Amino acid sequence: MLTDRYAEIDGVIEYIHQNIYEDLPLTRLARYAGYSQYHFIRIFKERTGLSPQYYVSSMRLQKAKDLLLQTNLSVRDIGLEIGQQSLGTFTTRFTERVGVTPSEFRNQTHQADNHFHTLRKLNDWSRWHPVSTAYNRIEGTVQAEVPFEGIILIGLFAKPIPEGLPLYGTLLPSLGDFCFNDVKPGTYYLMATSVSWGMRAMDILLPHTTLRTRSKEPIEVMPHTPIPRQQVMLYPPRLDDPPILISLPLLMNIFLRQVQNSNR
Repeated sequence: MLTDRYAEIDGVIEYIHQNIYEDLPLTRLARYAGYSQYHFIRIFKERTGLSPQYYVSSMRLQKAKDLLLQTNLSVRDIGLEIGQQSLGTFTTRFTERVGVTPSEFRNQTHQADNHFHTLRKLNDWSRWHPVSTAYNRIEGTVQAEVPFEGIILIGLFAKPIPEGLPLYGTLLPSLGDFCFNDVKPGTYYLMATSVSWGMRAMDILLPHTTLRTRSKEPIEVMPHTPIPRQQVMLYPPRLDDPPILISLPLLMNIFLRQVQNSNR
């Protein structure tokens, strides 16, 4: 569970949101919080799981996603809006952390609808999860703080933020049990979000309001060492949650390709 300590960081996060298009160096944020830079970095990371500057860069990429779908600005102009002077740098960073290029993301609305409808028609989800015991298995149960019906996207990520492709990931047709097989030794962060059956394509592409969960504390996977069962609770968005940067339609597409391959 993430700590509720350092509630004053909430004020800094609100300040970042309000001034996201401005230059936000560490000195400015630490001064606003009233701490030394060293102390500010430490408590910000303890509260959010991320460094202040990584959090800012993540929020700017989230703003870029918003602008791509809600304005007619060019990709170059959107990059400039979030402080990226180079189109190439903006495209590279966006692609690495969202999973698709800015132009591809802008054109994913139809794809999101199609994938969502296809997933709703699937019947036996269980047979599309291959079983292997060469490495460790991570098992757990997903619950939600509020009633929910829909699909759950859950994965193990390299950082405590859902960006880039998960190192291990899957989709679930409902709340309940999950399992990652064949997890190699390493350090992972478990994160999940949800897509309820009533959502539209825009809600899927910009998941600002979806239920989610994330672990700030990593899961350490070591050879021949049992891993405690994970109890995952989906909750409504909180102020200190980082944005969900990974493209959800991309994850849906990867899962559906696995389904198609299993049927061949």
